[in-house]
Amino acid sequence: MLTLAQALQNGQDRGLDRLDAQMLLLHVLGRSAHDRGWLLAHDMETLETPAQLAFDACVRRRLNGEPLAYISGHKEFFGLDLQVDSRVLVPRPDTESLVEWALKELADTPAASVLDLGTGSGAIALALKANRPDLSVSALDFSHEALAVACTNATRLNLTIDFQQGSWLAGVSGRYRLIVSNPPYIAQHDWHLNDLSHEPLQALVAGRDGLDDLRCIVAQTPAHLEDGGWLLLEHGYDQAAAVRGLLQQAGFQHIASRRDLAGIERCSGGRMPLSTPL
Repeated sequence: MLTLAQALQNGQDRGLDRLDAQMLLLHVLGRSAHDRGWLLAHDMETLETPAQLAFDACVRRRLNGEPLAYISGHKEFFGLDLQVDSRVLVPRPDTESLVEWALKELADTPAASVLDLGTGSGAIALALKANRPDLSVSALDFSHEALAVACTNATRLNLTIDFQQGSWLAGVSGRYRLIVSNPPYIAQHDWHLNDLSHEPLQALVAGRDGLDDLRCIVAQTPAHLEDGGWLLLEHGYDQAAAVRGLLQQAGFQHIASRRDLAGIERCSGGRMPLSTPL
């Protein structure tokens, strides 16, 4: 039998990053992902055979390109522990900038109504509700499987979200103070898809230039926003100018973009004009 230190080294010798090896070993041992210090303090303890076999299986899955979050079944997002699997995209840290922007624009609006389009795991909707319990949050996705994951996360976190099935804003009634979305935005022949083969394709690809769903959302949103309401969108690393153009054509004002952790313009949004007073 191997010690914990030997198991970690074995994983690295097979091609894993040290951090991935640590996360997988903690998962197998049933410990928190924050217990890396525990691994160091107990590195000479023996890894029992069942755990060793489980660790080996996890290593093989990771070396095959499967996201760490799918193997562990968990991903942290905006301080929330979300359950994720291959039915949904893995929430990315860069998307937290979209949540931060939404919270900023809602700061002076109590009990506002918010709609999250293409919710996937529910990450954005749940983060907004967790930080602003007074918000009335709805979340929509085309995939029934994704909605099942989102509903499970909402139940686990004891957060109330109105989940709906649908294709963007078709069939949606009412108006919202803020609509937010991290839609598919990768072009159908983009080479980045090679690294995303384990994630659901319909949540990634949006036509030849990656803008099909963004065009649809921008065109449909004005009929569903309150006067002065906001539309905030995540998009690809090279799409900010194009999305700002779509927002301008649709009549939005105060159009701007926000940068992600790498300094790339990752989110763009705009505000509907206020009605002219009588």
